[in-house]
Amino acid sequence: MEFDIIQSDIQNPTAFSREDIADFLYEHLDEYGDEKKHILSCISYAYGDKEAQDGFILVAHKEDQILGTVIINDTNMAGFIPEHILVYIAVASEARGQGLGKKLMERIIDETEGDIALHVEPDNPAKHLYEKYGFTNKYLEMRLKK
Repeated sequence: MEFDIIQSDIQNPTAFSREDIADFLYEHLDEYGDEKKHILSCISYAYGDKEAQDGFILVAHKEDQILGTVIINDTNMAGFIPEHILVYIAVASEARGQGLGKKLMERIIDETEGDIALHVEPDNPAKHLYEKYGFTNKYLEMRLKK
């Protein structure tokens, strides 16, 4: 298994396109996922398509098959908001239970400088993985939906 960091369409050491990554996440995020157009928007942000956007994607793969991926978006707000947001993390259903989620988390922690935030549903089993790596629930998130 290989792990590769993708920073843009140009800085992509893999054969995986934005669509490939979005399709993988859409399929393997299960009930915790978003619409594909939102996943593609997140990829666009990570690739820095617009000014003040940045981040990267970590892909775990075996040859031409994605087994896991993480998208990190940078906030550019160090000091008062965590520098990074772990927006998506998913492991292929056939690769679950083999420690790949842990390896992805360790790689992400090693590849980032500064704090990392993430959102997780209270009933998501991955919550325990995040807690194992030191993520805490410091704030109650409130949203105004318009």
